[in-house]
Amino acid sequence: MNTFNINRRSFLQGATAALALTSFGARGMDLIHPPKPFRVGLIGTGWYGKSDLFRLIQVAPVEVIALCDVDKNQLKEAGTLVSQRQKSGKIPKLYGDYQKLLAENELDIVLIGTPDHWHALPMIDAVKKGSHVYVQKPISVDVMEGEAMVAAARKYKKVVQVGTQRKSTPHLIDAKKNIVDAGLLGKISHVEMCCYYHMRNNGNPPVEAVPDFLDYEKWTGPAPLRPYDGLPHIRWWRTFMEYGNGITGDMCVHMFDTVRWMLKLGWPKKISSTGGIYVQKEGKSNISDTQSAIFEYDDLNCVWQHRTWGTPANPDYPWSFTLYGEKGTLWASTMAYDFIPQGKGEKIHKDVVFEKEKYPEDITEKGIELNAAPATRLHMLDFLSAIDNSSRPVADIEEGHISTASCILANISMKIGRPVVYDPVKKEIKGDREANALLARPYRDPYKHPDYRTV
Repeated sequence: MNTFNINRRSFLQGATAALALTSFGARGMDLIHPPKPFRVGLIGTGWYGKSDLFRLIQVAPVEVIALCDVDKNQLKEAGTLVSQRQKSGKIPKLYGDYQKLLAENELDIVLIGTPDHWHALPMIDAVKKGSHVYVQKPISVDVMEGEAMVAAARKYKKVVQVGTQRKSTPHLIDAKKNIVDAGLLGKISHVEMCCYYHMRNNGNPPVEAVPDFLDYEKWTGPAPLRPYDGLPHIRWWRTFMEYGNGITGDMCVHMFDTVRWMLKLGWPKKISSTGGIYVQKEGKSNISDTQSAIFEYDDLNCVWQHRTWGTPANPDYPWSFTLYGEKGTLWASTMAYDFIPQGKGEKIHKDVVFEKEKYPEDITEKGIELNAAPATRLHMLDFLSAIDNSSRPVADIEEGHISTASCILANISMKIGRPVVYDPVKKEIKGDREANALLARPYRDPYKHPDYRTV
């Protein structure tokens, strides 16, 4: 091992410990000799792509070499913002084609912040090129994309961290250690997960001409080409199954992934789901406004529910999970947790950690999720530590695949009207030809669906 790797590893281990224990974070860089910066590229410069990149810049020495986006306006703005954030002050090279970005640059790390239908191909191409990858959740739009992504990460021996940063959320780490692992809940035999946000963007905008600054063909990529009816950024694309897996794929994946982490759960034994568009029928949206799903394990059901109308079951926990144990109950969300013991005992409450004083730039950052920023910083440090230790990160691609695929399988169950049992070894749904045909979506020409056997 050379001195550069030793210095960088020491830095990351020190920074991780500092941030985890004292939230000291990037301000701790001045205490040691900084190592050579990581060379970084970002594919998808929208809301969360930039947010992830800015959190990485805050906690580690990086040089953002290149950015890619099919929206020229969004790309140019991102370039300016990055130049204001990174130490060198340089505007990164700007690309409209991610393959050209990968071909022309040697990158240590590639961040992928594209819409869901554009996660698989860039991630696979990036690890083939020799980069480690941080990819947003859900990792894929179909199960076979996820299988190919896991296979590629393993074949090319690259670290791939998934943006399920609940595993790096300080108060949830505390809940796992001091409530769940400490045995305060006793035997846990029921879990409920939910999202009651009114987040289904359900409008009827007219079809219009594609603006000259947007490459809509490339934005659509392998997905079906919908008539253009306005910029798809942030919320609009999520309301269509063509590009994702609805609110189950978007929001359940976070809560289910966290529950699996806390309870050390693998693949569900059986998945069933019902739902549809029950209330909000007036707009173009084709994702469900009401859905329930059951992820079954031995002596344990994990139950999901979302509604994009009405009121939440618990106004304090509108997007959350609840662990029911024989000794008590744990309510938890991105904002807080509450432990309620059975009978006598002490209730325990803990709130989200904010770091606005340590990172004042957070306060003025457009669109930032202040509650998620500390978690993402820790998640980035865990990712970098895994790179230098050749280890698996806390949100390794395989764990992200299990959580993502389980949500996709719930949608398949809802569509065909019966439970599904997925065999992750044979990579098939047992005894169900119709369901198996839904494990891989058709790709639009000339795009080719990745195959886990040949990545």
